[in-house]
Amino acid sequence: MANILEDLKWREAVNQVTDEEGLSKLLDKKAVGLYCGVDPTGDSLHIGHLVPFMILKRFQMAGNRAHIIIGGGTGSIGDPSGKKSERVLQTMEQVRHNEQALTKQMQKLFGADNITIVNNYEWLSQISLLTFLRDYGKLFNVNTMLNKEIVASRLEVGISYTEFTYQILQSIDFLHLWQTRDVQLQIGGGDQWGNITSGVDLIHKTEGAKAEAYGLTVPLMLKADGTKFGKTAGGAVWLDPEKTTPYEFYQFWLNQDDRDVVKFLKYFTFLSKEEIEALAEKVKTEPEKREAQRRLAQEVTKFVHGEEAVREAENISQALFSGEVKNLTAHEIEQGFKKMPTVEVPAGKENIILWLVDVAKIESSRRQAREDVKNGAIRINGEKITDVDVEIDTAAAFDGKFVIVRRGKKRYFLARVK
Repeated sequence: MANILEDLKWREAVNQVTDEEGLSKLLDKKAVGLYCGVDPTGDSLHIGHLVPFMILKRFQMAGNRAHIIIGGGTGSIGDPSGKKSERVLQTMEQVRHNEQALTKQMQKLFGADNITIVNNYEWLSQISLLTFLRDYGKLFNVNTMLNKEIVASRLEVGISYTEFTYQILQSIDFLHLWQTRDVQLQIGGGDQWGNITSGVDLIHKTEGAKAEAYGLTVPLMLKADGTKFGKTAGGAVWLDPEKTTPYEFYQFWLNQDDRDVVKFLKYFTFLSKEEIEALAEKVKTEPEKREAQRRLAQEVTKFVHGEEAVREAENISQALFSGEVKNLTAHEIEQGFKKMPTVEVPAGKENIILWLVDVAKIESSRRQAREDVKNGAIRINGEKITDVDVEIDTAAAFDGKFVIVRRGKKRYFLARVK
């Protein structure tokens, strides 16, 4: 299984490893236990979270025993990594709600084979203050902790004792999993290096210098323009379909720059080296076809939302491009028109001119409405209307939930039937 490390290197997915030679030998000998953690700071993962979890998934698919920690304990404290100021503590009720939501998402992404999902609240909540100080605190040198980048970067603005101790709690997690579940490798983002090495050190101090424990971090994901991956003008791209629809999710990947698409194919898909290299060649020779982007969008959307979501996203994309919207389902309309100008209209029938002006308020005047209809500039539910005496029936399409109006070549309006 050591060749998984070579594959990860080819995919440019390895930043630092505590002892690469030792880890490689261990992977040659057996299937290893490994873990990646996430604190329940929100009720959904976003695509930035996928960065380390894609690596965990690759190890799982290679037959290793993957573990996910949902940090019910650490999440109630707050990780200082990557933060310029103190986190606002969540209520325990918020933490529990978020734990449940993240657990469901992880179960969907990782399935049931070679995966264990655990909550570190189970063991961290059992440690008394005196035990924490005597059994663990004694093993951590304050000078070493201060030199860790996650703490050092915060010293100027200040860091609470609560967040200062976070690396001890994460180290306890690694030790606990090492002792109880034969977990020997921790994976995390580049900003977790200090926390991960603290865990390896704790295992060596308590279990002996020869105890096999390793850490691996993944690179900070940057786009070709230097901006951080996953940040968009509209905010985070969420895995929860209620926060980011599968259509929006698909479009995010479809719109990636030619300079980034091959890197993202390597990182976020399970396509083979040969398939990715063939797509990379297409980016060079036929960039206008955007085959690599389409395949990226298909693969990542399938992984997160399933094949049906890919089909729906492509239906919506094709319909909006061609104007042939009449065959879309109400569910597809809900996704594809989420950010279109939207009005609410009552159910019923009405003359098209009166409906456009008085009911939907899409046209500014009856004169303008008549002119647009006679000129063929108005389409209702994909059908061109040129007769000013036509009646609009809100029950005619999309389960009676929507009327889609297109004015001109590209301007869409969604009328939501009350």
